[in-house]
Amino acid sequence: MTYKSFETERLLLKPTTEEDADFIFELFNSPKWLRNIGDRNLKTVQNAQEYIQRKMLPQLHRLGFSNYTIIRKEDQAKIGSCGLYDREGFEGIDIGFALLPPYEKKGYAFEAANKLKKEALDSFGIKEISGITVKNNVASQNLLLRLGLTLSGTTTLPNDDEELLVYKLVF
Repeated sequence: MTYKSFETERLLLKPTTEEDADFIFELFNSPKWLRNIGDRNLKTVQNAQEYIQRKMLPQLHRLGFSNYTIIRKEDQAKIGSCGLYDREGFEGIDIGFALLPPYEKKGYAFEAANKLKKEALDSFGIKEISGITVKNNVASQNLLLRLGLTLSGTTTLPNDDEELLVYKLVF
């Protein structure tokens, strides 16, 4: 089956595959990822490939959307990820985003997440999206607000006792 990729003025968003394992390994081990999203215990590129196979591809095959690798058009650099996630233990679809440090504060996360927000409704028929973030990740909170989501409460995810902020947008 062929899955949709998306394009913005400066970016390509393509479904993450095993070919992105080197990049996912780098992103998931970046300091902000570890601090704000959490350690996924990816100690090798092989671990990253297995994570893609176990966590990202099954949702893509089941729902037609999942994690997208963000590629900058001008040089084909893989700069981050953005996705629509059906998280275990969380009601609804969560929009998430992360960039490698050199690409932060350039508007790429908003550009990618805004495109996926639009496609959530237009391509996938999703009527409500959520965004979850740790309480000290003000940059993520500000981006969720800029995307039109509003703070609606808190939650905890399975096997984690940290209370997370929940933002929501109903289309």
